[in-house]
Amino acid sequence: MSGESFVVCETTCEYRPRRPEETVLYGVVAGNLETFLARQRERDRLVPRFVERELRSFLECGILANGFLRVHCDACRLDRVVPFSCKCRGFCPSCCGRRMADTAAHLVDHVFPDALVRQWVLSVPFALRYRLAYDPTLVRDVLQIWVRAVFASIRRRAGILASNRRARCGAVTFIQPFSNALNLDPHFHTLALDGIYVEGDRGQLVFQHVSPPSNAEVARVADRIRRSVARLMERRGLGLQADPGADTLRQAEPLLAELYGASVSGRVATGPRAGRRVARVGDAVDVEECALPSGRCCAAVAGYSVHAGVSVPARDRMRLERLARYAGRPPLASERLSLLPDGSLLYRLKHRWRDGTTHVIYESLELIERLAARAPAEVQPHKIFRGARAGIGLPASDSSSGGGPIGSASCMLPWRSRERENRCRQGE
Repeated sequence: MSGESFVVCETTCEYRPRRPEETVLYGVVAGNLETFLARQRERDRLVPRFVERELRSFLECGILANGFLRVHCDACRLDRVVPFSCKCRGFCPSCCGRRMADTAAHLVDHVFPDALVRQWVLSVPFALRYRLAYDPTLVRDVLQIWVRAVFASIRRRAGILASNRRARCGAVTFIQPFSNALNLDPHFHTLALDGIYVEGDRGQLVFQHVSPPSNAEVARVADRIRRSVARLMERRGLGLQADPGADTLRQAEPLLAELYGASVSGRVATGPRAGRRVARVGDAVDVEECALPSGRCCAAVAGYSVHAGVSVPARDRMRLERLARYAGRPPLASERLSLLPDGSLLYRLKHRWRDGTTHVIYESLELIERLAARAPAEVQPHKIFRGARAGIGLPASDSSSGGGPIGSASCMLPWRSRERENRCRQGE
């Protein structure tokens, strides 16, 4: 690049190669992938191509021998060699982490206006998690039910009828496929504006704030989702009276059916410990004596759990970016994975469970089973824009209304570069 167009005046940080080949995760995959594939061939179970491709691409990510980019600065005569990445969407901590950071920066700088944002989280029953893991059309339909229920709650609190099509809500939803312990647990994180855009007397859009939802309101949202999803499953022929043997995934991909089913239930899929629960470590706590979490803005109805207790005040962009990073975080944190003296793997949970569990223990092949269950079968969106964000061409509102509609020109925030560099150096 030319020194006249790009000059580095001072060194603000030091580039440190991440060296993936030295991590525990890389060693586990590199040392056991061929064994995993051979074991499935012996069982007459075909490993799908996209699963094997995801695992092999991870072994090439960040390795200089597989290709690199040489970066040279004419001003300071400094050279850097940056290895290529796999850009996979499954479990690679580096690629998923970079995608998380880029997405959060884009949402804060170019999408969300200066308005209060509330996080809504939906968890579904175990039986539904298995089907959501492999049926993208079902994910789409359940997501639509979920977002409509959240928007209906906002309209009720704003006192605006559903028939008023000139009032618009806005939200961004992240689809998280895994739980804290690497179990398959598709759930939704929705960052929604805690208010609604309405048209003023002069035709301008004005943002109307709403009060926080009560526990009763959150329970109403959960019950609506339960009823709507039940009707959806009946229409699809997957209701309570459906044939348990009508499992299209088990017929087409029996190995994936085993991996998904075991991952949802927290059990081992194959090998000598098949069917057993994953080993846990922690303090012994009597679950019967532990009360279910009943915090503010929480509700659980027939296995559908809704949480809406986290919000970010208007203009607190740093906290909003942290929340967006949390919603789009990678499924696996390599720094929480360690190798025990006996060769097994200890994975530390971010938060202690109700039964006192703080860690889970995997054998090497058991961890690869979890990673294989995370490989996406096709390119599916991990974040969905709804409401005002999808309304291209909406006019920008007056500056006194708290920002324009999501996606409008008034939401473009020009302060990204310098403040983001400072936050990255501070570890935000």
